[in-house]
Amino acid sequence: MPRACACNDFSRTELFRRAAAQAGQGLPVIEPGMPLPAGTGLTRRRFLARTTGLALAVYGGSRLSSAALDDGIAQAAAGGAADSRVLVSIFLDGGADSISILFPNGDPRYRSLRPKLALPEAAGFAFPEDGRLRWHPSAEALSKLHGEGKLSVFPAIGYTSPDKSHFTSRHYWEVGATDVNVRTGWLGRFIDQTGRPDNPIQGLALDNRLQPSLATARLPVASMDGPDRYSFTANKVSGQVEARMHETLSALGKAHASTGDPALRYAGEVVSQASRLREQAAAFQGGAIKSPVAYPTSQNDFPRRLAGLAAMLAAGLPLRCVALTAPGMYDTHANQPDALSQGLKLTSDSLLAFQRDLEARGLADRVLVHVWSEFGRRGKENASDGTDHGAAGIGLLLGTRVAGQMVGEFPGLQNGLDSQGNLKATSDFRGVYSAIMEQWFETDAGAIIPNAGSFARPKILE
Repeated sequence: MPRACACNDFSRTELFRRAAAQAGQGLPVIEPGMPLPAGTGLTRRRFLARTTGLALAVYGGSRLSSAALDDGIAQAAAGGAADSRVLVSIFLDGGADSISILFPNGDPRYRSLRPKLALPEAAGFAFPEDGRLRWHPSAEALSKLHGEGKLSVFPAIGYTSPDKSHFTSRHYWEVGATDVNVRTGWLGRFIDQTGRPDNPIQGLALDNRLQPSLATARLPVASMDGPDRYSFTANKVSGQVEARMHETLSALGKAHASTGDPALRYAGEVVSQASRLREQAAAFQGGAIKSPVAYPTSQNDFPRRLAGLAAMLAAGLPLRCVALTAPGMYDTHANQPDALSQGLKLTSDSLLAFQRDLEARGLADRVLVHVWSEFGRRGKENASDGTDHGAAGIGLLLGTRVAGQMVGEFPGLQNGLDSQGNLKATSDFRGVYSAIMEQWFETDAGAIIPNAGSFARPKILE
């Protein structure tokens, strides 16, 4: 998938965040005033959850042992957490151009602001709640979900006094406050309020590093590449020989697990545990995740991870908050049409497949998907077939329980742009976060979102 031409701010942001993800190692020197990403400095340890066949990087929870990890996950599932509501947070990295994703075909200024980038009048799909707007041609799946009443749309979501730095604006969205000093994620604070000290998959980043929105102060959270990426292999051993090796080791492990010799007993227990893990993880290995629907075929990890997430939920794992990054890179300063189209199509098609997967498994009422980006793009195109950093952007809520309607109006391009030519916000992301806490999780938003009482809550559920 080709990448758009990203700005230096985006490149620095990515480097700094990768450094921050190396938990406990701090950050390189950065510009004064730039916030430290939430979760910087959290201890990180690697575990194998034997009862579930998951290879996890666990952040925080320094007193958590391997035995407590297994017991905690099992007890959380048995205690009903496996039947509780789940929020899936999906990030569109780089500042997605909302004026293309839901383009104002009927706005008289659209084609004058974007003489090259404006989409044809008949392109895409009608947006029934505002006749000026149409879905981008690559967002057919989103149009379908909206037509079914399973997708709520925020056409101009943001915050007051918008910051157009990738680093700072993304930080605000991740911590749920326009404050550079906050060090915990908004979902991490929810986990600290309602979670358990021995269940790190209550906050799970489907990634190779921690997602800052999940960063906690007290309780453990985790990251993993996907449930299908654990393997048990031996160097230069494969096929029938490998299968027989595993069978033999399993038998030897069981034989020695109850011996009186401490060293032999320890060795036997280790071999038995590894064998049991291999068997339990087999359903997820080698791309063998069984799904009742077809996901898009791609080299990108996003559809694979969503399919794995549905399988983990079906297996009864006690997940509460899950975070991952969508495909594509939306910092489209140049060559926007191709980069936006390809990333948006794979994201949209994967979300539709995930929704259908949950429905087929009878899990759809338990899951709410939140899609966000750090800001939108400027109303006027630039000289490189792209758009520059803007203010308000697009937000989505997906699921069978959502209200399934537009929330907050599209302000238009005549009077709805600020003095710099950026879209003005008609919804505040902190009000949406508060609504998620209160209406979806049925918990006090005031304990999670700073100054929560200052922000209007939209009705997000039917």
